[in-house]
Amino acid sequence: MTVRVLLADDQRVVREGLALLVGLLPGVELVGAAEDGQQALDLVHEHAPDVVLMDLRMPHVDGVEATRRIGVEHPATQVIVLTTYADDESVFAALQAGARGYLTKDARSDEIAAAISRVAAGEAMLDPTVQARLLDRMRDHPTGVRDDPQQSPALDGLTARETEVLRLIAEGLSNSEIADLLVVSEATVKTHVNRLFAKTGARDRAQAVAYAYRAGLVRA
Repeated sequence: MTVRVLLADDQRVVREGLALLVGLLPGVELVGAAEDGQQALDLVHEHAPDVVLMDLRMPHVDGVEATRRIGVEHPATQVIVLTTYADDESVFAALQAGARGYLTKDARSDEIAAAISRVAAGEAMLDPTVQARLLDRMRDHPTGVRDDPQQSPALDGLTARETEVLRLIAEGLSNSEIADLLVVSEATVKTHVNRLFAKTGARDRAQAVAYAYRAGLVRA
């Protein structure tokens, strides 16, 4: 299956370089290149791409707002942020807006290809350095985590156990690691994960992490 890709970047040299790179990827068709967020929205409406490679800092409509509007108006189109910025504010703003992937512009062509393939298949993809920084941030600020889920307020109807599972997801634990820690089966953990995704509106673990920060389960 060919993945139809649109890219958006306000810098002409970067945009043309990305267009050349994407055009050479196997199984990928470049359907357009936008120079700002508004043009990206117009081209998404026109071409209905599978994936958008989205810069963040652009004139008229920035990448975060364009990502949010794509999610509302064209939910079948997925967004991968491809930007110079990897600060916490940029990462969480993009994930909260609905981005399914986050790469920095020093990503290799094979990493960009893998991100396009995974996101088009419904998965999430975070740059390894970004993911490592998020985990380091949580480890470096242990007092920012509420250790007792019984003391946490109800979040979108989450039970105490679902809140606890969400916090552990935000700490970077896998389902099997959560199961071992809570002394339950992995199937039970998967049930909790599916329920908390449904209640919070998170489509994947990346959005669940963003939700946990926004809800105050994990703070800097």
